[in-house]
Amino acid sequence: MFLGRVIGEVWATQKNPDLNGLRLLVIEALDERSDPGAPKVTPVVAADPIGAGIGEQVLVACGGDGDYAYEAAVVGIVDDFDVPGAPDSWRADAPRLGATPEGGRA
Repeated sequence: MFLGRVIGEVWATQKNPDLNGLRLLVIEALDERSDPGAPKVTPVVAADPIGAGIGEQVLVACGGDGDYAYEAAVVGIVDDFDVPGAPDSWRADAPRLGATPEGGRA
């Protein structure tokens, strides 16, 4: 699982039936400073059964067990968190990846 921020949406008219009724969101991991055992792929596309919006911080579960056609899903919308030493970029009002100063996308 990881904390992330919704930075976009993907549309697909033809998809596996497991994805019917689910939005597909592009999620940027909040902490890119960590060094996992295998290189982290971010941003990631995650199925969203709960209705997260662009700019919201979310909790993403990864590593599906093969029962579904997706390997990442939004499992929570984050209200707040307490992580001592977390960088300012983790906060909801921090600039998003690719955002311009006017609030649009680059």
